[in-house]
Amino acid sequence: MKYLDKINSPADLKQLKTSELPILANELREYIITSVSKTGGHLASNLGVVELTVAMHYSFNTPEDKIIWDVGHQSYVHKMLTGRRNEMSTLRQLKGLSGFPKRAESIYDCFDTGHSSTSVSAAMGMARARDLKNEDYEIVAVIGDGALTGGMAFEALNDAGRSNTKLIIILNDNEMSISKNVGGLSRYLSKVRTDTRYLSTKKDVEKILNNMPFAGGKVKAFLKRAKDAVKQMVVPGMLFEELGLTYMGPIDGHNIESLLEAFKTAKNIEGPLIMHVVTKKGKGYRFAEQRPNEYHGVSAFDIETGKSIKESSVPSYSDIFGKKLCEIAEYNSSVVAITAAMTDGTGLTNFARKFPKRIFDAGIAEQHAVTMAAGLAANGIVPVVALYSSFLQRAYDQVIHDVAIQNLHVVFAVDRAGLVGNDGETHQGVFDESFLMQIPNMTVMSPADYRELESMLEFAVNEFHGPVAIRYPRGTLKEYVGGSYKKIEKGHGVVAEEGSDVTIAACGKMVLTALHVREILKKSGIDAEVVNLRFIKPLDEDLLLKSVRKTKKAVIIDEAVPCGSFAVSVKSALQDDTKVLIKTLPDEFIRHGSVEELLKENKMDPESIADDVIKFLRR
Repeated sequence: MKYLDKINSPADLKQLKTSELPILANELREYIITSVSKTGGHLASNLGVVELTVAMHYSFNTPEDKIIWDVGHQSYVHKMLTGRRNEMSTLRQLKGLSGFPKRAESIYDCFDTGHSSTSVSAAMGMARARDLKNEDYEIVAVIGDGALTGGMAFEALNDAGRSNTKLIIILNDNEMSISKNVGGLSRYLSKVRTDTRYLSTKKDVEKILNNMPFAGGKVKAFLKRAKDAVKQMVVPGMLFEELGLTYMGPIDGHNIESLLEAFKTAKNIEGPLIMHVVTKKGKGYRFAEQRPNEYHGVSAFDIETGKSIKESSVPSYSDIFGKKLCEIAEYNSSVVAITAAMTDGTGLTNFARKFPKRIFDAGIAEQHAVTMAAGLAANGIVPVVALYSSFLQRAYDQVIHDVAIQNLHVVFAVDRAGLVGNDGETHQGVFDESFLMQIPNMTVMSPADYRELESMLEFAVNEFHGPVAIRYPRGTLKEYVGGSYKKIEKGHGVVAEEGSDVTIAACGKMVLTALHVREILKKSGIDAEVVNLRFIKPLDEDLLLKSVRKTKKAVIIDEAVPCGSFAVSVKSALQDDTKVLIKTLPDEFIRHGSVEELLKENKMDPESIADDVIKFLRR
């Protein structure tokens, strides 16, 4: 490529003429499409910020100037411009580049991200640290219009507006379409209001008015009301202005010349500033432009057709959940669904089509979603809240304070429970089990296969009363476990396969792993009994004790962190003299890689577990 091959750092980028930057942007876009088509990853969001990223690194002096990416899944161009282009083939692969910014990966990644609505808060902290140390450099936070729906973002904006701390916030708006007339007028007013001569004159006038006896305050108040009335009519950033931030925009996020001019102006503005940049998600790749939601996160795909190379006809757990919830909603009119900007991801697309008035998308606002569910439940509706495990963490207080204390009938569909793989530490669903188990009134289930998921959903919605969570993994299932057809009863598990030498207790997808372990142990003459607990809380102690009385030994498999896991609960339920082997994930954050690789690396695959069981039995 003409320019990209020469760029190994922002210093190299700055050697280019501004007229050459659009050509570089096209080369970057082509490279991203080619690279992600092989590794998978977040495509549409990265294609939308190519020019914006180029303009930022051209305008700012990174790594001294700090750029904080909200969520961070749109940081691929940033990685390529900061010396990691040749490693893009390892993106999201085991021991390769992370799909998100990582401080341990590069000095240009100044803050680890992965969840939304965090950038402005982090940027405020970094800006205040800069000021306390009397340092002089720019802090830039990039936040999308989706992330802006998160309550934490508004808390940070409110704080920033009253702080007078120098900070540049870039609002990457990839949804809003702008009329030329309104957009042109807004840009003109933004330019006038951020002109240094205007700002200087404004301060002089305010100083004179403040020094006028008696009438000064009244005149100033009148002028402010008149100014605000005009701004309300013509300036789209009035909300931000009222919060105390200077507003610039909207600016064409694909026009590098406009962006460079805007950044030049922004550097001369005192206090917090928000720059409204409009981009097109998926820009430059027609399939991603036409269907940006589908191309948000993709597996390896064919560039010519846009189709996934590994597309599977087997439904996922999310698909099964969505289909079953639709069936239940057909005859139970009290059922509603709640999602936090993840209708497609949680399998609720068909539910939204069939019952448009009975699904509520809270935006990226899990706290609001859970408390809204509590309000619905308190008024006789049965809400099913579908959230990824890693995002449920963000609403822990609401689960306790608004749902569990009142013992309200809210059903939590906890998707992506357990290891999720390539998105890494911020997305692994390995904590929900531990933090949900601690909450009084909470019941927690985990299905071993699709049939159990369907049965558990029916049980949770139609037969249960109180807070209940069903946690299930990402991906598809090709095998079913024994006993999964038996009726779900609260606190009761089932024996999946009988045996006499050792009891292997598991829940959720680890039941299938336990069955594979059993087959491996058979080759060594070991007859293992596999217990499918079904309920993480309450635990079926009677079933466990009955099995262990027969085998005298127990192995507990749990795809979660050890602290607070159900594995600990199982061990405490057994007699003190029972020999027990616990197999859990380590007490650390699990990095990115495929689920299979991560299980093997942490000795949680069937072969590794079987080896450990044999050693355990020999001891």
